[in-house]
Amino acid sequence: MAKIAFRGVTKAYPGAGRPAVNAVTFDVAPGVICMILGSSGSGKTTLLRMVNRLVDLTAGAILIDGTNIYDEDPIALRRRIGYVIQQVGLFPHMTVAENIRVTAEVAGWSPARLVGRVEELLTLVGLDPAEYGARFPRQLSGGEQQRVGLARALTTDPGILLMDEPFGALDAITRDHMQAELLRIQHGVRKTILFVTHDVEEAFRLGDQIAVMSAGHLVQLGTPIDLLARPANEFVRQLVGADNIRRQLEYLPVSVALDGPPDGAGPVDSALAPVRSDATLLEALLALLETGASALVVHRADSEDRLGYITLARIAREIAKIRRRG
Repeated sequence: MAKIAFRGVTKAYPGAGRPAVNAVTFDVAPGVICMILGSSGSGKTTLLRMVNRLVDLTAGAILIDGTNIYDEDPIALRRRIGYVIQQVGLFPHMTVAENIRVTAEVAGWSPARLVGRVEELLTLVGLDPAEYGARFPRQLSGGEQQRVGLARALTTDPGILLMDEPFGALDAITRDHMQAELLRIQHGVRKTILFVTHDVEEAFRLGDQIAVMSAGHLVQLGTPIDLLARPANEFVRQLVGADNIRRQLEYLPVSVALDGPPDGAGPVDSALAPVRSDATLLEALLALLETGASALVVHRADSEDRLGYITLARIAREIAKIRRRG
């Protein structure tokens, strides 16, 4: 894992009317997925490609674990950053195993060090090594190619992954599977991931942190809850659908609609069904409707400590309050 810091990062192309990226400053903590969200032309891909110096900065600095990326050889920098793009870019004349091995071979890994690495990575991305190792890219589906591309990006165990709309060309079902697969893999390997997308649902599903870009500027940085409950301006409100009740139910946690007290008084008792504090309002709503219970006991996500309870009326009031605030 690595920390990434953007400090006044700017990219201005000669002859352009405005900078592609304009004075962007924010931090990405180690081990989180930071989604860079914006429409076409917002500067999100340019920002991503400046991290591994595929695009040079005009001004500002990018620091990885406190070190300026321009204090390092660009080839060495790229070898310790995984890069996954929509087009995948597998070598058609190489087998799957050879495609995965190639980055480590270029980085100077010994054959002994590579033993078992291909099998390990294919298993990690959900492909059977015995079945897929000897295949060529043309023999794979789009989703399988993306899995191989992700495995190749992880070959040298980089601390950072850059992902530029990697699932954008996939059909909806395959994209859903790949998003779930990425979350599963991240739970095990814990990389610092910068992920470019124009898809709000994808950003909300995957992101620990979301950086909203518009016309080269960083408009808002926050969690999905921050963007839904406290959009910075009308652009963010419309982009994320902050007034969309379904989205609020899907992504806001029960903790935003908590009723107390947490000391066991009132409706909180052992007879009520429990729900974790990181469950969504939608999950709580369905549980209330399915069980017919008057309330659910809310526990901390990481313990059995009781925080309070949640009811249908409290969920309705919270949604109405958010809409009024908007």
